[in-house]
Amino acid sequence: MDQATIHHHTFVIDRRYAHPPEKVFSGFADAKKKRRWMGGDEDGWTIEKFDMNFEVGGQESWRFRYQGGPLMGNEVRYLDILPGRRIVIAYTMDTEGKRFSSSQQTIELLPDAGGTRLILTEQIAFLDGSDNPQSREHGTRELLDALDKELGLAR
Repeated sequence: MDQATIHHHTFVIDRRYAHPPEKVFSGFADAKKKRRWMGGDEDGWTIEKFDMNFEVGGQESWRFRYQGGPLMGNEVRYLDILPGRRIVIAYTMDTEGKRFSSSQQTIELLPDAGGTRLILTEQIAFLDGSDNPQSREHGTRELLDALDKELGLAR
């Protein structure tokens, strides 16, 4: 049996959006918006399941594949929500049912000169040598770019 390992990592992303905090918050709170910016259908990702209950204690569940590859999952629990200001989640990720990470993420939305300063802090435990800090941070940055595009669309 392989020895179980845990690699801990923390990163912070600090960026600005040209939209007020309430609009940025809506990108996380509105299931249709979130499905569009996190879904990635156009980039080789196939979303097989997406359910979201955006409330404290609520859950979010994703099942997806990249270019027909193995089934991946993401299970989210909402720990704290302050509308327009803060979201705190805990989430796990797996491939073919094998858990490879567990994270806590905080998203702060601060008014900033007519827009929003978003500060995302993630604390991750990578399990058994799976995944890596650079790819997780890179993927999170790409998702925040997709959120920016979603917010710029007239809907």
